[in-house]
Amino acid sequence: MRPLADLRIIAIEQYGAGPFATLQLADLGAEVIKIEDPRTGGDVGRHVPPYSEGDDSLFFESFNRNKRSVVLDITSSAGREVLLDLVAVSDVVFSNLRGDLPAKLGIRYEDLAEANPRIVCCSLSGFGMTGPRRAQPAYDYLIQGMTGWMSLTGDPEGPPEKTGVSLVDYCGGYVATMAMLAGLHAARRDGRGMDCDVSLYDTALALLTYPATWHLTANFVPTRTRQSAHPSLVPCQNFQTSDGWIVVVCAKDKFWQRLCKVMDRDDLAQDLRFVSAAGRREHRDVLLPELETSFLAQDTGHWLAKLEEAGVPCGPVNSIADALAEDQTLAREMIATIEHPRFGMVREVASPLKVGDEPLSNRRAPLKGEDADDVFGQLLGYSPERVARLATDIPSDST
Repeated sequence: MRPLADLRIIAIEQYGAGPFATLQLADLGAEVIKIEDPRTGGDVGRHVPPYSEGDDSLFFESFNRNKRSVVLDITSSAGREVLLDLVAVSDVVFSNLRGDLPAKLGIRYEDLAEANPRIVCCSLSGFGMTGPRRAQPAYDYLIQGMTGWMSLTGDPEGPPEKTGVSLVDYCGGYVATMAMLAGLHAARRDGRGMDCDVSLYDTALALLTYPATWHLTANFVPTRTRQSAHPSLVPCQNFQTSDGWIVVVCAKDKFWQRLCKVMDRDDLAQDLRFVSAAGRREHRDVLLPELETSFLAQDTGHWLAKLEEAGVPCGPVNSIADALAEDQTLAREMIATIEHPRFGMVREVASPLKVGDEPLSNRRAPLKGEDADDVFGQLLGYSPERVARLATDIPSDST
């Protein structure tokens, strides 16, 4: 049995951050029931280009495998009644909406506790359920700009830039999973549920970690660095070779000494300016051009072989294609293959959560509303006539 096989989550979610959160739990065996709004055509992720057809997309598939889907308007009286029935037999109600909407939609703990005193209500929003921006929509791009991430990303001579993937969304998803699991632990211990208020803004600020501490305590001013260099460790950055780029990380003095030996640069190893980490940082403007010149003299394969043999932390700067084809990727079984009725055999990144001995099996993302009979009929015990009536309540312009 998968670790979370006894967990049922009602997910009022769409697009990236929220579905990414519940994906982690679904991969661990939790039953995740997506409630898709008929008034908006369901999860907007179903229509993200370029690989979208009808109500399906490869974007949606990436975030929604192993889940179930029903279509329900929870703002209607009939939909509200069904929602409360679902709450009564579930463990978590999760949403990723604007911070003001859980109260308006009545999906906080105080709104649902009568139906299930042990229910955990988790909201993942842009700015949280409190504060002056709680009613504002937010996206990964906005949060990266507002929390200083863009000011730290990119070349010093270029404009501020976002990270290559939507890390705020995904990190917010991970934080939400921790909040849900913590809430569940307490609910099962104490017999009483609670609210979990998680925001992308808070998550991004928390991930500033030590640069924020340095600034708040010692007035340190973080800046962008050349070639993705670490702000204090030297050398710890990208270096160009004769045919590409590599990453070298000398986080300890022993790695620095090994690097000098590999490069036949005893002069650098013996230079008193570079003996200590503090000295290398102080004199980085002298040291780094020397290293850059040496790295350009040989190709990537040469340097990686020599550095790996010497035990210097290093790796290639891969393309996405190269990363997905790495031996380590394949050895860790990080590529999942799932059959899909519209897209055929879909290959996607598998779950990084390797828990227990049971092999992980994957089920494609659900078609919109395809689990209505199972959820409404089998789980809730509704008659076929009532299930049919719920289907006819869907606005015609949403189908």
